[in-house]
Amino acid sequence: MYRDGFFVSRSVARPPLRMSAFRSGVLVLTSPLSALSQRIAPILSSASRIVEDTLYVHLQPGLCFTSGAQPRSAYINATHEVCSLIRKVYSDADIHSHLDVRVLLTNIRNQNVNQHPLSSVQNLSHPPEVVLTDFQTSDGGQYNPVKQQLERYATSCYSCKPNLMSVLLYPEYGLPDECTDMEETDDSSGELDSYSDVVVGGTFDRLHNAHKILLSVCCLLAECRLLIGVSDRDLLKNKTLKELIQPYELRKEKLGQFLVDVKPSLTYDIVPLFDPYGPSITDPELKCIVVSEETRKGGDSVNQKRLENGLDELALHEIQIVTDPQHAQNEEDKISSSSSRIRLLGSLLQPPQENPHIPACPYVIGLTGGSGSGKSAIAKRLKNLGAAMIDCDKLGHEAYSPGGVAYEQVIEEFGPDIVDADGTINRRILGSCVFGDKTQLKRLTDIVWPAIAQLAREKIAEAADEGKAVCVMDAAVLLEAGWTDMVHELWITVIPEKEAITRIIQRDGVSEEAAKSRLANQMTNSQRLQHANVVLCTLWEPEVTQNQVEKAWNLLLNRINYE
Repeated sequence: MYRDGFFVSRSVARPPLRMSAFRSGVLVLTSPLSALSQRIAPILSSASRIVEDTLYVHLQPGLCFTSGAQPRSAYINATHEVCSLIRKVYSDADIHSHLDVRVLLTNIRNQNVNQHPLSSVQNLSHPPEVVLTDFQTSDGGQYNPVKQQLERYATSCYSCKPNLMSVLLYPEYGLPDECTDMEETDDSSGELDSYSDVVVGGTFDRLHNAHKILLSVCCLLAECRLLIGVSDRDLLKNKTLKELIQPYELRKEKLGQFLVDVKPSLTYDIVPLFDPYGPSITDPELKCIVVSEETRKGGDSVNQKRLENGLDELALHEIQIVTDPQHAQNEEDKISSSSSRIRLLGSLLQPPQENPHIPACPYVIGLTGGSGSGKSAIAKRLKNLGAAMIDCDKLGHEAYSPGGVAYEQVIEEFGPDIVDADGTINRRILGSCVFGDKTQLKRLTDIVWPAIAQLAREKIAEAADEGKAVCVMDAAVLLEAGWTDMVHELWITVIPEKEAITRIIQRDGVSEEAAKSRLANQMTNSQRLQHANVVLCTLWEPEVTQNQVEKAWNLLLNRINYE
């Protein structure tokens, strides 16, 4: 039967196939390589409606499922054409953001390596639940022998899930384009050079399709070993939204899983980079370094250092940057980890924990962030969208104003000298009593913080009486004061320290040293983000901030309505 541009049948009695019903799948591409550049986009589009998460792609040009003999995987040479096609697969897959595409390289051979017959089953980290193919029957209809052969082929080649399903794809290819974005070379059929040991470096945060292109090229070039340097520590300090970069160990784990999936025959050494060079300038076994257009100068520097160290220069293999036609105004025009992190802003990073100690309505958002992070501006935007607003800074002033719940206790604790002639507590004098003295500061916060919490609870109750669905508790010290038990979710505003310092100086008229001191006495962005459900950033133009806030707000309303 046909369904949305592809054909589905079952070689044995099984439950009806639902679209996007499979978490993982393997796509066996049997079209000639020369035709695939035109066909891959519609093929991936069809596959994306069937597979929800991991999609392995295997190039098997000429494989036939209608002959009497059981089809077997065969080697193809590592040529510039193959390299360009792999780039095309990943580039075209980028619009299907839910898919983790992985092009298997097990049957692509280097020119200098003797290969053994392909006979063993390849273990995959996400065993396929379904096998797909672009192979088409002459009648375009039900032909169970094809599906039976396809399933037998898949189970003989890959570690599949039990009860493997199969799908014949029938995409609408349309008319061929006059040109494609395939990378042009002087000889597209010419074989790639290969090297015993290859090195590459990068941050490799949130592994994306440009990373996969880079790593795939490295795997095609390497005969024995691939050394990967992963940037860490000081090399991350100038990265956009560095606080959202995954920990080194997680990045290493994701890298290793991908690499072993696509080419398990290589040895992989994944090491942290604390400087721009790492082992690339000291390892005598290395023969080639893979760079991009942006990092070509870095490759030249590596070779200069190697010569200084008495080592041979490395061959430089340069790959093109992969453009991102979907990038937003505050994102890079290439596929990048920075853009991936920017796209996380406003999204739910981790689900909130249930809090049985507070009413379900209103739904309370705890909003906090460091000085200069734009927290108050975001609070105003949320208020404009319909949230009830609780300004805990104002509640603090109210708490120790004459008649306030903490007024008498603060005077009793710090003496009458802090009181002005009009009976108000002089905040400057009170501040001088606690500045730089953690013991005195704790005496003050032990009085004021519980008083603010009491007032905030009263405000939340008022919001409930007014029928407000969402209430935002704007509190700079929400985490320090332990008020997380008063909120359903925690939203954090972040800004680079350099920008925060500039804002504090301009807003408060203080010195750079004073601004730095203020930030040093607060929690860091990284410490706050450990608790964050949602992260927002006001680094860019106001409309970018507004888009983030509206995104976060709409997703929040969907969560509340769903619950």
